[in-house]
Amino acid sequence: MTSASSNIVFDDIFTISAIDKEGKKFDRVSRLYAHSKNYDMDLTLDYNIELFPLSANQNFALALASSLARGPPTNPDANEEEDKDRDVWRPDGKGRRGLEEDYEYVMYGKVYKFDGDGGTSEFVTAYISFGGLLMSITGSFRHMTNIVLGDSIYVLLRK
Repeated sequence: MTSASSNIVFDDIFTISAIDKEGKKFDRVSRLYAHSKNYDMDLTLDYNIELFPLSANQNFALALASSLARGPPTNPDANEEEDKDRDVWRPDGKGRRGLEEDYEYVMYGKVYKFDGDGGTSEFVTAYISFGGLLMSITGSFRHMTNIVLGDSIYVLLRK
């Protein structure tokens, strides 16, 4: 989990093992299953196939970020000027350029569930919802310490 930005709470390279292995349910959405190269994590992710086409055995980079700002998180006691930088992406293109400029596909969602196995293992699963598209990531809790239940989060992908 190394990154130039402290807003990135997790990043790794994943290899897709399967897509829609339980059947395709929606025309423009697929579910991929992948495994990470560096941290031994398992990923399940729903994504829009028209916006970001992928295929089995393909590699892609995934990052989870608390903000799209390139610097460290803003101070919780920040004034109004600093607060404007918190969410740099704007649909009218007038915002500062943030992390989204380095990726091809970005979704915004919320960490809605965290599962462990009752403390008998170091493995946990974080579940994130992106407005109906879902993600789960499973692996050592050591690599997910900055993913917090209830927090808003961005997923950023690139090939």
